Amino acid sequence: MSLHQLALSLQFGRFAEAAAHRAVLPRHKVTRWIRHALATDAEITVRIVGAEEGQQLNRDFRKKDYATNVLTFDYTQEPVVTADLVLCAPVVEREAREQNKSLEEHYAHLLVHGALHAQGWDHETSAADADEMEAYEIDIMKELGFADPYAK
Repeated sequence: MSLHQLALSLQFGRFAEAAAHRAVLPRHKVTRWIRHALATDAEITVRIVGAEEGQQLNRDFRKKDYATNVLTFDYTQEPVVTADLVLCAPVVEREAREQNKSLEEHYAHLLVHGALHAQGWDHETSAADADEMEAYEIDIMKELGFADPYAK
């Protein structure tokens, strides 16, 4: 399988558990996970943030006053995908625990999910779109050696 090129900026905000999350997210893994989700070359910034920054961004840009797991800011899709993916570390960690997944596995899924959003995929437009996106995520995660992220 031929993977597309990715120019990656990986950033960590200032929050109490940043070092632990940095250890789970080495650049080579983040790059690999995102490249498997790309249909074209991309320039993507991934920023891992604490609850306060995550909540502020979600409030400012989506008018939802809580921290969410991943926010995708997509700027272009052609000729190169350009986007920012912001993942809220405490939310990702809590969800991983609740779903009995490793932190690495949940981060991989959310990075794939965010990268698909950056390319125009949307699960909120219809049930059919949600099913199609979910099926594609499952396939990508299997390619990466992870289990179905939606399995109960």
